[in-house]
Amino acid sequence: MKFTRLSPGDFPRLVPYFTGLRYELCSYSLTTILVWDNPLHHPHGAEENGVLYIRSGFAGRGKKNFLFLPVCPDREFSPSELAKAAARAGVDRVGFVPGDWLDRQGRDKVKRLFSVRSMAGYHDYLYPTQDLAQLPGNRYHKKKNLVRQFEKAYIRPGRARVEPMGPDNRDECLEFLDQWCAERDCGASPESSMACEKIAATNSLKNMEVLAARGIAVRVDGQVSAFAMATRITDQVGDLNFEKAFAGIKGLYQYLDRESARTILAPFAWTNKESDMGLPGLRQAKLSYLPARMVRSYSLVLKN
Repeated sequence: MKFTRLSPGDFPRLVPYFTGLRYELCSYSLTTILVWDNPLHHPHGAEENGVLYIRSGFAGRGKKNFLFLPVCPDREFSPSELAKAAARAGVDRVGFVPGDWLDRQGRDKVKRLFSVRSMAGYHDYLYPTQDLAQLPGNRYHKKKNLVRQFEKAYIRPGRARVEPMGPDNRDECLEFLDQWCAERDCGASPESSMACEKIAATNSLKNMEVLAARGIAVRVDGQVSAFAMATRITDQVGDLNFEKAFAGIKGLYQYLDRESARTILAPFAWTNKESDMGLPGLRQAKLSYLPARMVRSYSLVLKN
């Protein structure tokens, strides 16, 4: 099995493998796979007989590389096939395995070949897109109130507007990302999740067209002050890859979230807001939007 390093330019060639994809974890968004490329990790791929094999590539961090579930349009691998693929890929584990794959294959069958471990912090939050777009009922009262406050202070007076992300505002969005990260000291540690996320967001912005990504920006008093970007995971599930807003503008984040659901995520019945990475503050923010369900993520380690 010959692996080569993947990059955003590979997107058009690899898209057909993801036709009919069943896995709802954001880790199987092709865009996510390609843009999470940084000095500490490089994604690698191998193509054989109509199957795409994706392997992690950690650089000098003491972490073990792993295989993702192989991706092909018309079938998924059985536990025995997966064990053979992992061995051929030179790894002893498979990461980001959705819980529903375990259910379909039979957990007892999987456990004969693998030790199954929950990937705490990497379970994804899923929401009906229409709920995020409409914020129905009293359960979203606080969110609706913040949106109304933002609209009253900024939208109605003409101080803010929403616009598509693209070549015309790309540089401003990149500048906003720098400012947003400066607020949170993203660069304090080059190995932090925040630093790696900034690289991924930058890669996405610079390659939006080739990645078939859609985004919106909110301009406040003439300055880009928020943006969101979404891509496809499955025909029914969209991935809200990035959602950033200046914290000092009250209601801006909630307004951006609602507008994202009404525009760039509208084609999808479900919105995946990704995982909380084990961060308590991020977990609380995702729970506050009342997820309808979670997509559980597991790591499989070969027993032999």
